[in-house]
Amino acid sequence: MLNHAAGVLAAISADQRADTALRFYFEEHRYLQPPAKRVISHTVFVYFRWLSWLDSKASPQKRLEQAVALHERFTADPKSIKAETLAVRAVPAWLWDEVSFPPAPTGEPADPAAVGPAKAGYLRQLQRDPALWLRARPGQGPALAKSLFACETTPRSADAIRFTGVQDLFKTEQFKTGEFEIQDLASQLVGLAAAPKPGETWWDACAGEGGKTLHLADLMQNKGVVWATDRNARRIDTLKRRAARAKLFNYRTDFWDGGSRLPTKTKFDGILLDAPCSGVGTWQRNPHARWTTTPDDVRELSGMQRVLLTNVCGSLKPGGRLIYAVCTLTRSETTAVVDAFTAAHPEFEPAPVFGTAAGAAGPAPGSTSPATVLLWPQDLNANGMFIAAWIRKT
Repeated sequence: MLNHAAGVLAAISADQRADTALRFYFEEHRYLQPPAKRVISHTVFVYFRWLSWLDSKASPQKRLEQAVALHERFTADPKSIKAETLAVRAVPAWLWDEVSFPPAPTGEPADPAAVGPAKAGYLRQLQRDPALWLRARPGQGPALAKSLFACETTPRSADAIRFTGVQDLFKTEQFKTGEFEIQDLASQLVGLAAAPKPGETWWDACAGEGGKTLHLADLMQNKGVVWATDRNARRIDTLKRRAARAKLFNYRTDFWDGGSRLPTKTKFDGILLDAPCSGVGTWQRNPHARWTTTPDDVRELSGMQRVLLTNVCGSLKPGGRLIYAVCTLTRSETTAVVDAFTAAHPEFEPAPVFGTAAGAAGPAPGSTSPATVLLWPQDLNANGMFIAAWIRKT
């Protein structure tokens, strides 16, 4: 398997992610069975998780072997590698200029370079294997967990299930009949923050392959309509296939490039902007991105996010709900974007993300408002996610 993993590493280019390289490699090596694919994928991701520890002069196979050994050691005892070492070697140095951690009850160290308990928990979470989360159809979480056996539930959402088994979920009868979607817990919480009602009209502005669109449609009980737009035709085609399998029909699709020319003149009860971002919150699941994302990317994306918010907000009805979500933890793409939008748009009032209170998630660092919530990977055992909410006053 090391030779196959080395082949994947050799195929990765400057503009290609590790998961994309894996997909192409498996298409070219169709004889590989699912168990072998899982081992190869795991080995490649472990390699990037421990990249800074590896001997750059060794062969790819030897480096992969070193990474697997480090990962096994860490998994057996996470404290075998000091948090201070992880802070220097597990992530790029620029990250600490962009991320603020919540203070511990006794107070975090004043030095931002120091490793307090919150930062240590975050770093250790990044080095663990990511959890696999499923979203059951509304009200069907306990039944799905029972039917799939190897599952754990969470108090965060009655429909969220953590799958701990090894079977190929895509071949299960439950998947074929649309009983669940594979969706990270953090993404599921975005849908719950939107809280659409049956019969409403919503816009999922950057819908991608439709995970959040389908969740909104499900929460609306197949009533009303969800507009799903994206700039990529392949993603929209995937969304349509997923919706057909789930037997959800209360949606329509269109193309939108994010510009000021909108796909419709419709006024919406709610808009979800799950904006393109640096993806820092996904670095546990996608460790290769740690070494390809730059501060310039963060600055560029922050500007894009502000433009997108400005472009969509005029399509909201008075009293409508605007949700901004990004799977990143950087200040430039989270609280800075929110502060700029709120200052520029007095017709929008910050609103609680989860109902009338921040819930278990708590407000974002540096904020006392439940209108901004930062979901930490170490708290969720899932991706990191930032969510903000507003109500249009006029």
